[in-house]
Amino acid sequence: MTDSFKCRKNCGACCIAPSISSAIPSMPNGKPAGIACFHLDENFQCKLFGNTNRPLVCGRLKPCFEMCGTNRDQAMDYLTQLEQLTSS
Repeated sequence: MTDSFKCRKNCGACCIAPSISSAIPSMPNGKPAGIACFHLDENFQCKLFGNTNRPLVCGRLKPCFEMCGTNRDQAMDYLTQLEQLTSS
């Protein structure tokens, strides 16, 4: 992925579309694809951002144009397709 940039406000696609197999505080079995993480707030921001309890996989995911597109719908579409291609 290229062209890193800051997260878009009111998006949260990366906290909804992909599955997370590792434990998350309050979600010991991770989270299924398409379900919002328990720690996504009403503004679609991660309440664990910067917290040591945040899963490593979340901290390693970096926003970029390829993944985020120009709007939330594009980000959801991309991440949903990626999830479908990598699930087995």
